[in-house]
Amino acid sequence: KPLLYYLPLTIAERKGFFEQEGLAVEINDFGGGAKSLQALIGGSVDVVTGAYEHTIRMQQKGQDVRAVTELGRFPGIVLGVRKDLADKVKSAADFKGLKIGVTAPGSSTALTAQYAMVKAGLKPTDAAIIGIGGGASGVAAMKKGEIDVISHLDPVIAKLEADGDIVTLIDTRTEAGSKALFGGSNPAAVLYAKADFIEANAETMQKLVNAFVKSLRWIAAASPEDIAAAVPPDYHLGDKDLYLAAVKKSKESYSRDGVIAKSGMESVLDLVRTLEPEFATAKIDLDKTFDGRFVAKVPQ
Repeated sequence: KPLLYYLPLTIAERKGFFEQEGLAVEINDFGGGAKSLQALIGGSVDVVTGAYEHTIRMQQKGQDVRAVTELGRFPGIVLGVRKDLADKVKSAADFKGLKIGVTAPGSSTALTAQYAMVKAGLKPTDAAIIGIGGGASGVAAMKKGEIDVISHLDPVIAKLEADGDIVTLIDTRTEAGSKALFGGSNPAAVLYAKADFIEANAETMQKLVNAFVKSLRWIAAASPEDIAAAVPPDYHLGDKDLYLAAVKKSKESYSRDGVIAKSGMESVLDLVRTLEPEFATAKIDLDKTFDGRFVAKVPQ
């Protein structure tokens, strides 16, 4: 949750937007999106803030899981190489045999690294994918030399960049960087739930979406200083100026209106199809991955 990928959740919580909607929300912080998805399927959580691609993945497995609002337009994921390897490792084509640190195997940080490798002519299995968690543990893994490449998010990336520990190779915090890797927008964090839960709790879902869209609007209008002041101090990783720099770099990545563009859905489907053979011929109905009814009814 300290990762800027999940900032709309933290802002909704800290600014009281859930309470304003009459909701009592308990947030469980898992060590990566894949674990959050498992909790949803297992029934221990009702809704998840996580990567949009999980809705596609679940449809192929016969589970009807739908996003109800987009939180991130671009993944905000950065791939950087350890500085002492930067002379040899110039692009994803050079990742063969290296150790790549990600939040958790199976999460979007892992998939983005593997997709970059495939686009560069390698196989997704040509490098070791190692889960290093979020926050300080991710920074430590690179500083100790336990990994060669990192595929991660701010503020972890901002800290490693500022300390001169990595050289950035791929940056999807911006529109240009996302376009370079994915060919366009690539929806990142969304709010998703099982379709039967959405249907049975339509009023609650509307209130949740209202709170998240309020959060997106607040982020769009806020200064980096406002955002830094709103989050728990430990999210700054001991360096508030660094956190401010990370927020500045990531602000472009947040959704403006909570609506997932169809082109973005197609981009994520292409990523999953590229990496996973069982998706090559799978019939995926993208219209069933996003339920836009609630975003359409958010008060202006």
